[in-house]
Amino acid sequence: MIEQELLLLGLLRQGPKHGYDIKIKIKQILSLFAGIRLKSIYYPLKLLEQKGLVAKKIAKVGNRPKRIVYTLTTKGKNRFEGLLGRSLLELKRPQFSLDLSLYFLHYLKPVSARKRLHARLRMLNKLSLSMEKMPEAKPGKAQPSLSCILEHNIRMLKAEELFLTALIKTLPR
Repeated sequence: MIEQELLLLGLLRQGPKHGYDIKIKIKQILSLFAGIRLKSIYYPLKLLEQKGLVAKKIAKVGNRPKRIVYTLTTKGKNRFEGLLGRSLLELKRPQFSLDLSLYFLHYLKPVSARKRLHARLRMLNKLSLSMEKMPEAKPGKAQPSLSCILEHNIRMLKAEELFLTALIKTLPR
């Protein structure tokens, strides 16, 4: 919940938003990295409201239907800053889906292991190339924070590519 809370409070720190705006923004952010799972935004927003971190009001613009607009309270702003500061200092060991497979890799025949690792390597390469083509990867084309996230992800993919290339060379022929 801490990551969800940080995400929602951070988005509202940018300014008041209605639910659909928040969903769109989350989709844009999650297109760059997929570490956060958020099935629904309304229940977490309700919890944040109950804690006094966000406030909601009903807004009506023209002939459009009424919308609930969420804003960050002073308490929410303080909570966001605290979470952000703590999050930057939190060191969690990264978990990769590959790790468990590597533990049991010796059960595959070397030919099969090499074939599957080469396939993974191709997928990683394709993913990193597509990320490098994203507008956020171009200097000055996106928010600096999105560019940083994208660069971080590209470098992580490149590191795994290097690792897999070296691992494949160690497998018996």
